[in-house]
Amino acid sequence: MSKLYLVPDRKDMERMCALATEYGCAFEYNDFYIAKVMDDSEKQKKIIEDYKTSGNFSKDTMHGAFLDVTIHSDDPLIRDASMLRIRQSMEIAKRMGLKGVVFHTGRLAGFRAAHYLNNWRDRNAAFFTEIAQQYPAQQIYMENMFDEAPDILAGLAEKMRDVKNFGVCLDYAHAMLFGRSGREWIETLAPYIRHIHINDNDLQNDLHLAVGAGTLDWQEFDCLIRQNRVEAPVLIEVNGYEAQRESLQYMKRHGIYPMEREREE
Repeated sequence: MSKLYLVPDRKDMERMCALATEYGCAFEYNDFYIAKVMDDSEKQKKIIEDYKTSGNFSKDTMHGAFLDVTIHSDDPLIRDASMLRIRQSMEIAKRMGLKGVVFHTGRLAGFRAAHYLNNWRDRNAAFFTEIAQQYPAQQIYMENMFDEAPDILAGLAEKMRDVKNFGVCLDYAHAMLFGRSGREWIETLAPYIRHIHINDNDLQNDLHLAVGAGTLDWQEFDCLIRQNRVEAPVLIEVNGYEAQRESLQYMKRHGIYPMEREREE
């Protein structure tokens, strides 16, 4: 079974570690993408110390900088600041010995002018190829955020297909906000998916509800992932112990990937 991930709560690590052990989960840290943390080495050190109770970091991942990050900007000041934040994220991951880092596409939703899209693809490909070479021990996952369709992200992934430590993070909840089918998203991105984020919503807002608490069709998700032979770890991207346990129980009860359906007595 592919590995499951949870977002840990530093204030509730005893229960978080017990839940992770029960379901065989690793952690994905969401503490390091904020500017005031990236610029404060002492704050980083304190956060890392708090998490050391969870054990070895080598199977864990983290969410890298994404707020206002625009690698493809024509403004050199914005571009340089964005690249700095990415490098800071990678340095934290390297220091912790993490398995990988998740970044966002950062492109303007719905803006599909050819020059803009080609510029986005080519600048991201050049920069992240360099980053991947500089940090070979870390996987780099590019996540769809306000992307209205999967084709542009697939184009970047195809251009970087020979970069072994680069792949797509499919955020299924984000994908379902824009009216495209789950089939289109998964079939288009399947060759490149290396990481998956899931949570639930109402198909209109990014609510980060427990899996099964919204309106997403999880049986369809499960069927499409298995039919397309995607083998990638799954982060249950909800906050708090209760929502995470609820998600895990729902997935186990219904056999949602990467869970296997429980046998009936």
